[in-house]
Amino acid sequence: MENKIKKVRIGEVISDKMNKSRVVKVSRKVRHPLYSKVIKRTTSFMVHDEKNESHLGDKVKIIESRPLSKNKRWYLAEIIEKSKNI
Repeated sequence: MENKIKKVRIGEVISDKMNKSRVVKVSRKVRHPLYSKVIKRTTSFMVHDEKNESHLGDKVKIIESRPLSKNKRWYLAEIIEKSKNI
């Protein structure tokens, strides 16, 4: 059996309206191939949050997992920073 290293990302919760699911926005910076300007790109991930711990604006760490549903392939590892707007 293979022990694959799972991907880890850090992002911000942008939606917490679903039960046990969150949408997390992960930003990264890439250099434009022609103009060499640094551009910010964002990707949204559906994340499984078993205990409904995270809320809108929280900074979280997510880890890759097996497919949990049609769109969910990540789960919540930890909450790094709680949102201040509660």
